[in-house]
Amino acid sequence: MAREFSHDVDAKRYSLRVDGALVSAVDYVVGGQQISFTHTFTDPKQRGKGYAGEIVGYAVDDVETSTDYRVVPMCWYVGKWFDEHPERAGLLTR
Repeated sequence: MAREFSHDVDAKRYSLRVDGALVSAVDYVVGGQQISFTHTFTDPKQRGKGYAGEIVGYAVDDVETSTDYRVVPMCWYVGKWFDEHPERAGLLTR
């Protein structure tokens, strides 16, 4: 299975494709020095395989390495992801 992670700046979306098919995505908005992750989606047929966690992890890694943004987890899944990864809490803001 070929995994492809991408960041579409114009669409404000991080995506994960497996064998060319979109399996999961996370949308965001930027305001000032904050990035708010607003929605996480996983294809219903692909749920339970960890894809949402993979794309959120990829997005958080990208934000940390390429920006000075602080993260606002507006989506419940992103909030849960941060609860499960307390070592990344330094990226959060209110």
